[in-house]
Amino acid sequence: MFKKIKPWIAAFRLRTLPLSVSGIIIGACLAEHNGAFNMFIFILAILLTISLQILSNLANDYGDGIKGTDNENRVGPERAIQSGAISEHEMMLGIKNNILIVVGLSVGLIYASFGVSHLLLSLLFFLLAGLSIYAAITYTVGESAYGYRGLGDVFVFIFFGLVSVGGSYLLFVKQLDHHIFLPAITLGLLSAGVLNLNNMRDIESDKASNKITLAVKLGKKKAKQYHMFLIGSAILVSLLFGILYFSSFYNILFFIAYIPLIIHMLKINKAKAADDFDSQLKVLALTTFLLSVLLGIGYIL
Repeated sequence: MFKKIKPWIAAFRLRTLPLSVSGIIIGACLAEHNGAFNMFIFILAILLTISLQILSNLANDYGDGIKGTDNENRVGPERAIQSGAISEHEMMLGIKNNILIVVGLSVGLIYASFGVSHLLLSLLFFLLAGLSIYAAITYTVGESAYGYRGLGDVFVFIFFGLVSVGGSYLLFVKQLDHHIFLPAITLGLLSAGVLNLNNMRDIESDKASNKITLAVKLGKKKAKQYHMFLIGSAILVSLLFGILYFSSFYNILFFIAYIPLIIHMLKINKAKAADDFDSQLKVLALTTFLLSVLLGIGYIL
């Protein structure tokens, strides 16, 4: 049994989970700042987000696996279908079971947050849940997979940034407020940066497999410039947020995260080989998580 558990855990890609919950942390902390935090809603939102991220990871493994994109030329961890550790049938079954978990958690979260008194918001979140499931699966699965047409960055910016921060805040407060938008944009930019870094690492193997990511469209040189734009813009947008909504020095704790972000930009500027990009993936993802935690905590201290 242990031999089967281990490849499933690897397929879940646990290192992607901190980034996925970053928006929930920001939204929850900003809600707490407004006196509207609820621990039960927070736990359900975290569980739902993790389930959606795992669904995305399994679907990505399945889509790239059956299309042959994950092959011996790819740099990075070997995927489950690529290695044969999990069959295509088993992976599809895992995806279906995960969808059921996501649906169950979505229903529980929507009821816990809105009950029967906020019908329009409930309907909105059912729609968002459906769109999230669709986006998680169709990134690489299907003939019209948007990850193969250079649209992954747009979806990541929207779902990891705007929907994650704005949606989680809405769950607690039941309305959107102006101070959530700059953090949401910041997180969306950094999350798109993580995806672009992944795509720069795989640019040669993706090109050979006809997976046309934005990095493939731009080429390595312009993809690096685009990466500098994403990270640099995230720093500037969050800096603007820190200045506009400053009330105590705790509010700018997240400035600490600028140090590893700037070091990251310097390293990417010098990066040449695929391994140079791969080594920075965890760095950027964890730094994004750090910035989110510090930004959130800074507004409830």
